Amino acid sequence: MRRPLNLNDLHLFVQAVESGGFAAAARRLGIPKSTVSKRVAELEDALGARLIQRTSRSFTLTDVGRDFLDHARAAVMEAEAAENVVRRRQAEPSGVVRVTTSVPTAQFRLADRLPLLALAHPKVRVELHATDRFVDLVQEGFDIAVRSHFSPLPASGLVQRRLAVESTILVASPGYLSSRGRIRKPEDLSEHDGLLTSATATQWRLRGKAGETVTVMPRARMTADESLVLLKAATAGLGVVCLPETFTRVDVEAGRLVRVLPAWTAGTVTTTILTPHRRGQLPAVRAVIDFLMEGTSEA
Repeated sequence: MRRPLNLNDLHLFVQAVESGGFAAAARRLGIPKSTVSKRVAELEDALGARLIQRTSRSFTLTDVGRDFLDHARAAVMEAEAAENVVRRRQAEPSGVVRVTTSVPTAQFRLADRLPLLALAHPKVRVELHATDRFVDLVQEGFDIAVRSHFSPLPASGLVQRRLAVESTILVASPGYLSSRGRIRKPEDLSEHDGLLTSATATQWRLRGKAGETVTVMPRARMTADESLVLLKAATAGLGVVCLPETFTRVDVEAGRLVRVLPAWTAGTVTTTILTPHRRGQLPAVRAVIDFLMEGTSEA
């Protein structure tokens, strides 16, 4: 049975060729010249072929040696790459990671997760910038953007990883529904108070489980372009609000809000993590992305 080649021998062979001789390779590696010469000789014995033609005055590759060199280099490079993968995984992530996101996403998706991230990776410091304006990651020096969107993001040079897809739902407080009556069908919403995102966003387009759609127009009770304000207004009993499910989950579980028309949704919202390609390979940035991905699930 033919014994397998020794990867160290391949490495020494490549070093000898690239250095122009055994003595130069030995100096480069900090080992005895005899060790390099012996290991290359054992490699040739294992192959049953002469790779290097050497005399006291010359050091040249044979024909088969030239062919073998390309494959030996590739094998050494792959081995180094495999080792680096493991070392990067084992290295404790550290450094500053700059993250930008919208205000609602910061409040409802990241506020609970970032303290846990800090505990899990004490050497990583996240700098969060919450804003509703568009941020150019590359130009403004950010490592990660977390964006929620109703339609697909435009093509760009950024790497995209989908964090979650969730339904936009209708909720109201038990007190409001008790005083104003149960909402049995979408058309009933025209007789109810709505908490709206703007003075012009007066309609909700709802979709049923069978794919049917209906547009409804609640009575405008309050408008605000800030999700947390609308959520607080709903828990205070001011009316019905339409928000992503994640935003309402804590209040629904606590009984402060209840789902209205559970068979209907107002579409879906997707949350995506974006990174410049090279920045996403840094250990600290990758640690933040992996932590956020582990802590979420698609609704």
